Amino acid sequence: MTAEDSAAAMSSDSATGSSAKVPEGVAGAPNEAALLALMERTGYSMVQENGQRKYGGPPPGWEGPHPQRGCEVFVGKIPRDVYEDELVPVFETVGRIYELRLMMDFDGKNRGYAFVMYCHKHEAKRAVRELNNYEIRPGRLLGVCCSVDNCRLFIGGIPKMKKREEILEEIAKVTEGVLDVIVYASAADKMKNRGFAFVEYESHRAAAMARRKLMPGRIQLWGHQIAVDWAEPEIDVDEDVMETVKILYVRNLMIETTEDTIKKSFGQFNPGCVERVKKIRDYAFVHFTSREDAVHAMNNLNGTELEGSCLEVTLAKPVDKEQYSRYQKAARGGSAAEAAQQPSYVYSCDPYTLAYYGYPYNALIGPNRDYFVK
Repeated sequence: MTAEDSAAAMSSDSATGSSAKVPEGVAGAPNEAALLALMERTGYSMVQENGQRKYGGPPPGWEGPHPQRGCEVFVGKIPRDVYEDELVPVFETVGRIYELRLMMDFDGKNRGYAFVMYCHKHEAKRAVRELNNYEIRPGRLLGVCCSVDNCRLFIGGIPKMKKREEILEEIAKVTEGVLDVIVYASAADKMKNRGFAFVEYESHRAAAMARRKLMPGRIQLWGHQIAVDWAEPEIDVDEDVMETVKILYVRNLMIETTEDTIKKSFGQFNPGCVERVKKIRDYAFVHFTSREDAVHAMNNLNGTELEGSCLEVTLAKPVDKEQYSRYQKAARGGSAAEAAQQPSYVYSCDPYTLAYYGYPYNALIGPNRDYFVK
C-alpha cells in the first residue's frame, strides 16, 4: 500500500466515524450541514422519532424541573421547506428555548407546524406577542399562539350516588397519573352527582394514555360502559389580569337560595361592599366594590355552608372576549347590536357560564353537551 493509499484509507475511516455521529433524522437531510452547524453553535441535541424532530429537551446544562404549563407555544403556517436552522434563530430572540418539536413527514419535509417550549412562561407569552405574523419568508407569515396542554378528561356515565373519593379511587385503579377529580353536585339533590366528572392528570401524555384506555369497549367502571372525551381546556389567564379581579364565582348553591341571601352573606364583613349578584341555577357571580373585599369574603366563605350546602368560592377568571369570537359567530340569531352589548370580558369558570353571556352550548362543550343541559 502506498502512502497515498494509506492516507486515503485514514480519510475514509474518519469520514465514516464522523457520519456515524450525525443523529438520525439529521443525517441525509437536504440541509444537514446547516442543522449540524446549529447544533455546534448552541450545543443542543437533535433527534427524530415518532414523526417529529426534537431539538433540545432539555437544553445544555439544564438542572431545574421541567417547565410549567403555559411555557409552550404552537407555531403554524410554516413553509414546508423551513427547518430548525431558520426557526431557532427567530424563536430564541424572545427567550431561552427548552425544546422545539418540528412535525415531520416521511418525505423529509415538515408538516407545517411545530411546538416551541420555553424555560419560562413569560418567554412564551412574549413569543405570542412578538412573533405571531412574523415573516419567515417573503409573504409567508407564521402563526404563533399558546399551546393547549390539556391534562383533563371528561368522564360521563358515572353512577349518581358515587362520591368524589369513590370516583377518584376507581379511576386511579385503572389509569396512572391521576391528580384530582372534580365532581359537580346535582342542582336539585346535593347528595347526588350529575353523572359526570373531570379527571385531572399530571401530564398531557398521562391524560392521553388514560383516554385511550377508557374508550368505550375497552373497559367498564362500576359494571357498565362510561363515556370519555377531552374536557374543555382551562383558559390560562394572565397573572396581571387576575390581580385586578374583584368578582367571585360561587358554586354549589341550593336552587332555592336567592340573590338577596347571597348578597347578605357575602356582604357581612363590610356593609355595602357587594355591588350586585347574578345567580344562574346553582352558581352565582358576586361583584364587589373592591378586590380587598372580594378576597376577604372568599377566604372566609369558601368551604362554609349556606342554607345546607357547602360553598366553593374562587375568583372569577376573566377571558378576553376575542378568544370566544368563534362561539359568538356560531350563535344563532345573534346580531351585531347584541354583540356590541356583550361585556369586554366573559367569565369562564363553569360549563354553563358562557351560555349566560349568549354563547351556544354546542360550541362550548361539544360532544359532552347532553350531560350539562339535563
